[in-house]
Amino acid sequence: MSNPALREESKLVLVVEDEERMVNIIRLNLELERFRVVSTDKGFEAVRMVRELLPDCVILDVMLPDVDGFEALRMIREESNVPVIMLTARGEEDDVIRGLSLGADDYVKKPFNPRELVMRVKAVIRRAELPAMVEKAPIRIDDRLSIDFDRREVIVDGKVIKLRPTEWRLLYHLVQNAGWVMPHETLLSKVWGWEYRDETQYLRLYINYLRQKIEPDPSRPRYILTERGIGYRFVDFRNKQPESSHV
Repeated sequence: MSNPALREESKLVLVVEDEERMVNIIRLNLELERFRVVSTDKGFEAVRMVRELLPDCVILDVMLPDVDGFEALRMIREESNVPVIMLTARGEEDDVIRGLSLGADDYVKKPFNPRELVMRVKAVIRRAELPAMVEKAPIRIDDRLSIDFDRREVIVDGKVIKLRPTEWRLLYHLVQNAGWVMPHETLLSKVWGWEYRDETQYLRLYINYLRQKIEPDPSRPRYILTERGIGYRFVDFRNKQPESSHV
């Protein structure tokens, strides 16, 4: 049960894990940081709870008794953009990439430091929200692309494109600094948090996700340009300066 002294506005975390001892450890550490915690050991039940309880974050184990965590994640993503941290004993790189490609926001391998997990929960919740000061008016990049950060809408060729919270935050920082090179470490710190400044794999994956959604040809990007060995730059649409990099 959650601590009754928790503040009403405290964030709700759904833990999906079939090992009771692990659930208790996670719950204890989250409640010490004033999170409310609910849990289930079933993937299908987790999907229902996401729909009905609207948690602020989901901690999702890969190994579940009814359905594996990857399938549960796929079903959750059909319902919600809630931040999801995958929790697994597996250490293969392919599993990390698979989880992130299916829409996970982070990936923690067992055994883990509970305090690190709490830190990552705070980080994914923090980046699920755009900065308080966003441009209210829609931004017109060119004839095919416009962005409305206030309404969280990207219009590509007249169609609204859905972005996940981390994609929104990454796009926000790129567009707000259009024309300037954003170093890898800067983008990682601003979007994921300073704790992730060395996790360049996350940045590469999400740059690719954005390009797949907004670029006319992701293999020859028009908007999100790579500055090799340094970082990324959003095209300077305000001054319409020539683009110097296309890969």
